[in-house]
Amino acid sequence: MLASVSSAALFGLDAITVTVEVDVTFGLPALVLVGLPDASVRESRDRVRTAIRNCGFEFPRQRVTVNLAPADVRKAGTAFDLPIALAVLAATGIVQPPTISDTLVIGELSLDGSMLATRGVLPVAALARRSGFSRLVLPAANAAEAAVVDGLTLLPAETLTEAVAVLNDPSVARVPLRVEHPEAAADEPDLAEVCGQHLARRALEIAAAGGHNLLMVGPPGAGKTMLARRLPGLLPPLGFDEALEVTTVHSVAGLLPPNGGLMIHRPFRAPHHTISETALVGGGSQPRPGEISLAHHGVLFLDEVPEFNRRALEVLRQPLEHGAIVVARAARTANFPARFTLVAAMNPCPCGFHGDPRRACVCTMPQVARYAGRLSGPLRDRLDLVVSLSPVPATALTEGEAGESSAAVRIRVLEARERQRSRGRLNAQLDARRLLRQARIQPAARAALAMAVEKLGLSARAYHRVLRVARTVADLAGAEAVETRHVAEALQFRGETAAT
Repeated sequence: MLASVSSAALFGLDAITVTVEVDVTFGLPALVLVGLPDASVRESRDRVRTAIRNCGFEFPRQRVTVNLAPADVRKAGTAFDLPIALAVLAATGIVQPPTISDTLVIGELSLDGSMLATRGVLPVAALARRSGFSRLVLPAANAAEAAVVDGLTLLPAETLTEAVAVLNDPSVARVPLRVEHPEAAADEPDLAEVCGQHLARRALEIAAAGGHNLLMVGPPGAGKTMLARRLPGLLPPLGFDEALEVTTVHSVAGLLPPNGGLMIHRPFRAPHHTISETALVGGGSQPRPGEISLAHHGVLFLDEVPEFNRRALEVLRQPLEHGAIVVARAARTANFPARFTLVAAMNPCPCGFHGDPRRACVCTMPQVARYAGRLSGPLRDRLDLVVSLSPVPATALTEGEAGESSAAVRIRVLEARERQRSRGRLNAQLDARRLLRQARIQPAARAALAMAVEKLGLSARAYHRVLRVARTVADLAGAEAVETRHVAEALQFRGETAAT
C-alpha cells in the first residue's frame, strides 16, 4: 500500500515542496525514514506512532517506509509530523487518497495527537498558492498567519483526529477569521517625554525622514536608549508589502505570537552586546534570520556598541549598503532582507564621563582613543548622523516644558518621505549617481560642502552621506533645492566637526 502527501521544507525564507511518500508492506514492524532527514525529523517516528495510537487509530504492524522527496534536500524541523501521520493513515485506507491530491500539509504533533504551532507557515502558504495547491492543512494556532495569503482554502485543525475529519469531509472545517489588529497602544513611547536634548531630537527626526543611520555618544543617563526607543513612533505605518516581508521573517524565526496574523508595527530590535556573529547577521547549518533581518523595515538598536564583537560589527557593512544579507552554504544560498535603520549608542570613554561637567573622567587620553577606535572607521563612515549628548540639566527635568510629541514630528516625517517617494526612493538608499542627479544643490551650497570636505578630510563616501542628509533636511523644510543652511545642518551631525 502506497500513499503520498505534499508538505514543505524551509531554507532561509524560501519554502520548497516536499513529497512525503509512505509504503506499507510485509515485514518486521518498523518505521524507516529516508530522504536526508535530520535528527529532529528522525525523532518524528516515535511522535507519529504514539499520536496515531492515542487518537484511536491502528498503526500498521508491518514495515512502514517513509521517503521525503527530493532526497537531496536536507529536511529539518518538526513540521513533517502531521504529513507523515496522514500519509500513513492514507496508506492504510483511513484517509481517502483523492482528498489529499491537491492539499499541502504542515504541522507538529504532540504524543496525545494535538497539533502545535509551527514556524514558517506564511512562506509555506505562499508556496501552496504559487504551486497550485487549493488547500492547506495546518495547526489551528497558525490559521490567522496563513489567512494573510488569499486564494487558498485553509483547513485548520487542533488534533490529528480533526485533521483526518476535515480531509475526508472539508465541509466540517472551521473558517479561520482574519485578525483585526488593534490600533497603536496609547502608552507607546512618546518623544514628548524626552527632556531637553534638542539636537538629538532633531537628529532622530532627520533619521526617520530619510532612513539614515544614527550614532549617539554621551554619558550614562543622557537619554540615548530613551531616544532610540522613540524612533519607531516617528516612522510611517508599514505598507502591506512591507508588513508581509516583516511577518515572513518573524514567521520563519518562530517569533510570531500565538494566533498572530500580519504584523502592522515596525520592529524594534535591541540585542545584547554579547550576541554572536551568527545571531546578529543570521546563518547556521540550516540558515535562520538574524537580528538585522528581524529588524527589517524597522530599527536595530545597538547599545554600548564598542562592546560588541568586532567581527560581528564589521559584517554589518554589506547589509548597511545593500539592505540584504547573503548566507552561502555548500548546498544552497539563503538571502535575508535587512533594510533597517541602525541606531548605535556609546559612552565617550570606558568610564563614561569624558566631557561630563558633573563627574570627573578617570580615563587617560590613550584609553579614550582606544575606546573610540573599537568602532572602525569604515563602519563609522556608514553612519550618516553622529550626535553628542550632554547630561540633562536638573532644571530641564523639573521645570522644562514638554517637547513636541511623536505625532507632531511624524507629520513632518511623512511629508518629507512623500517628497522622496515622488523621486523614487528614500534619500539614504540613493546611490551616488541618483543622488547627484536628485540633490539639486545650489552653487553656494556646493562650494560650502567642498570646503568642508577639504577642512574635515571627508572620504568620498562621507561626502555623499553629508549630501544625502542635507537633501533630507531640505525635504523636511519643504525646499526644492539644497541650500547652504541645509548643508551646514548636515555637517554638524558628521562628528568630525566636534574635533575641529
